[in-house]
Amino acid sequence: MQIFSTFEHSINLELAISSLEENGIQKEHIFAVPLANRKKERNLFDSIHNADGISLVSTGAALGTAFSVIGASIGFKLQWGPIYWGLIGAISGFLLGFLIDLFYYKIVRRSHRILRGKRPEVILIIECDEAKGDTVEHILWHHFALGTARIG
Repeated sequence: MQIFSTFEHSINLELAISSLEENGIQKEHIFAVPLANRKKERNLFDSIHNADGISLVSTGAALGTAFSVIGASIGFKLQWGPIYWGLIGAISGFLLGFLIDLFYYKIVRRSHRILRGKRPEVILIIECDEAKGDTVEHILWHHFALGTARIG
């Protein structure tokens, strides 16, 4: 049987491997595959085939609506009237919201990702007998595996 598990690349992975070896799993039956992190930044603008859940339009739509109502209300007292001032408010609110979201996702979130230091993950594949399957899985969970799966 094979047991697959994922770990963050940390000391817990090394401890799990040494515990497995102490419990009779040979080195030849333990296989670790490190995953590479994404090197390319995410696209902020989605295409029709690819969307990542980040919207640069939502804040712009909310501020555009609010500024449009305010512009139309004040526009009754101004020279161009409520329609033009409502449109001016909608466009300026949308642009302001768009720029706020763009700044947030390009500057603020990027610096949080860099400060947090996303660790790469490692897939650990262990080949063992059915009898040792529960012990191996217990060792993996004890050393903070992110997830496990059994095959066979």
